Amino acid sequence: MERSTIVRVHEGLHARPATRFVKLAKSFESEVEIIKDGKSASAKSAVKLMLLAVKENDEVTIRTKGADEIEAVEALVGYLENPLAGLAEEQAPGEPDAAAAAGVTLKIEPTKPAAFEEEISGALKGVAASEGYAVGTAFAHFPPEIKPERRTLSVGDINAELVRFAEAVEAVQARMNASLASDTLSANDRGIIAALRDIAADDELRDEVVATINTGSDAVTSVIGAAAKIAAQFGQVDDPYLNARADDVQAVGRQICLALLGQADISLDDIPERAILIAEDIGAWDLARAPLKRIGGIVCGHGGATSHIAIIARAHGIPAVLGMGAQVHYLAKAREIALDGHRGHVVADPEGPVLDRFRTRIDEAAREREALKAFRDTTPRRADGTIIEVAANIGSLEEIDAAREAGAMGVGLFRTELLFMRHMHLPSEDMQAETYAALAKAFTPYPVIVRTLDIGGDKPISGIEFPQEENPFLGWRGIRMCLDRPDIFKPQLRALLRAAVHGNVKVMLPMVADVSEVRATRALIETCKAELAAEKVTFGEFQLGVMIETPAAVLIAPALAKEVAFFSIGTNDLTQYIMAADRLNPTVAKLNDVTNVAVMSAIEMTARAGVAAGIMVGMCGEAAGRPDLIPEFLRMGLTELSMSPASIQRAKKRIAELGA
Repeated sequence: MERSTIVRVHEGLHARPATRFVKLAKSFESEVEIIKDGKSASAKSAVKLMLLAVKENDEVTIRTKGADEIEAVEALVGYLENPLAGLAEEQAPGEPDAAAAAGVTLKIEPTKPAAFEEEISGALKGVAASEGYAVGTAFAHFPPEIKPERRTLSVGDINAELVRFAEAVEAVQARMNASLASDTLSANDRGIIAALRDIAADDELRDEVVATINTGSDAVTSVIGAAAKIAAQFGQVDDPYLNARADDVQAVGRQICLALLGQADISLDDIPERAILIAEDIGAWDLARAPLKRIGGIVCGHGGATSHIAIIARAHGIPAVLGMGAQVHYLAKAREIALDGHRGHVVADPEGPVLDRFRTRIDEAAREREALKAFRDTTPRRADGTIIEVAANIGSLEEIDAAREAGAMGVGLFRTELLFMRHMHLPSEDMQAETYAALAKAFTPYPVIVRTLDIGGDKPISGIEFPQEENPFLGWRGIRMCLDRPDIFKPQLRALLRAAVHGNVKVMLPMVADVSEVRATRALIETCKAELAAEKVTFGEFQLGVMIETPAAVLIAPALAKEVAFFSIGTNDLTQYIMAADRLNPTVAKLNDVTNVAVMSAIEMTARAGVAAGIMVGMCGEAAGRPDLIPEFLRMGLTELSMSPASIQRAKKRIAELGA
């Protein structure tokens, strides 16, 4: 069976999206191929898939053969047509940035002063990979090179060498699995390690090594050669994301070789506080497990802005300059390093005015960060004393710490679709109840607003078959799908009722366009209550609200306000629907502007209806965190603003300034 489609995955099938595509393909018994420009590759091999260099907006064909070929085609095509596919564990749909999803607060850097637009005397130039300024002791990290053994095996030794290789791969995977189980890893780092683990077990790498061993070459030599060959193939691809995967393959090859030799890599555990890490290359696995809070900056010979080293550095707010080449060996001899992650400049042993300029910039950035921290525990109020709740948008329990650390006054949007998308089967009622209960407990006494399943043809999940739609954004999604599928909706409502005994749970319905949808949901909730009572299962009550994101909801806001306890305005979808402009289409990006008078009028109409009815009116789109718009939203009567954790302290500061 064949089906062609246009790839909508953001940036295409690079590392993590490719890994999850392969995982999905492997869940089917059928043989699966993906074809692009006449070239085909197994959809069950991450390496082969990435080498096909499937980019966003490419046309591809999925070909399946086997007992479940129809289901396989539907699922895989659905994945390719989802712009956020592959990011479910690291980034939630629509709003949060990578740092929020990774469980950290972004470094807040002021605009660079004019002096830093000039060239810095004595600076070496690399790739600006992670913003920020740093000065610290140079910490050279140059593990010894692993060289081929170049042993020739006898025929009788080949099987033993194959077993030795297989055991080494298993050992590397076991170490990576142990890292994935660690509570100290952020969701972002966990996704990177999972991608590396899959490369270690990929058929392309394994088959290349096995073929070489079968010719009589030892395992270490075979792994080095296979990794170099595959890395070279990635390096030839005209795509920066795929070029960066060459480093990942080499890093995985190194780990397998170390396992074969019974050796451990040099640890980063002894790096001094705020030191600048200087290295030829750093494996993403090693960096993710390093004491990242102690690292002041990273300078690396390899890597670019799309490498996993850069992603980890940005997620943890560590300034980084990569792609320095042989210059790192000169820098490794320095006592002290200054680096500018904004422009990619590195200075060895800075002195005089150069050192003073770096220290000034670092001090300014630290003062601004510290100034914002003062608002972490602030309870912001309007001038009339009304409390404004500044809450967090999150999509998984892993993001709770970042939200609490930022000072979130609860959760204004918990996206339950991620709980569904990250599993191969629909999550059980018990699993959902545990998740929602953990969320409620973490923020008590603050409210947590849980959005019921907002899944449509643009966000495929296992266990729900969606019809082929010309425009999934206008199709069978959100509350429409849930009301048609009580077998899916009722377990979620029952789980939310059970979780309500653990905290201040509120429930929000997405994509509402008619009052009857609210009434039908209320009837279903009453049915769930009766069932739980009959089963003698403890449950609580929750407030029911609606997300205002369709023009219809805006126009019937006065009627909706009589049916619900609160409104939450979803500015991302509301803007695209008001402006009739797909927010994922760059050609109409200028129309997706929340400040457009039409969108702002819709927000004000909604707020007016909610205020008149005496219900809470909030906002859960990222516009809620914009300092320039907050005064207008408060004037309209909004009393709750929910945003990425990284924006919370700045928003609190802005509200405090208005109330002063």
